[in-house]
Amino acid sequence: MTITFDSWTEIVAAILLVLGTSLTAVAGFGLLRYPDVLSRMHAATKPQVLGLLLALAGLGVALETWAVIPVLIVAWLVQLMTAPVSAHLVGRATYRSHHLAPETIAVDDLAKAIEVQDRLDAEQEYNDNPRPK
Repeated sequence: MTITFDSWTEIVAAILLVLGTSLTAVAGFGLLRYPDVLSRMHAATKPQVLGLLLALAGLGVALETWAVIPVLIVAWLVQLMTAPVSAHLVGRATYRSHHLAPETIAVDDLAKAIEVQDRLDAEQEYNDNPRPK
């Protein structure tokens, strides 16, 4: 079985699609392989967004029409906006629920800010619901 390409656009499309799907597969393997939530969060967002960009670019080149380009751009922009936000929320929820191993964090810049915020929340709750005398 031989594979023949009729034009350079098919070659470019094939390369972009293979690179895009490979990066997306790497993201999936990272989700399975990495030990903690923060590493998995990174693996789920960084290569996946670039992989989707390459796959959509390959699809745009393969279809050889300008009509689908706006749809592909919108699809990638939605992914580009939602992936970092969801990763941030997962990381924040994991940190706030104390599901992180302290030895995996090299520098904990949030510890002091969280401590201050927890104290302010407790004071606010006490002021809103004082104990009966």
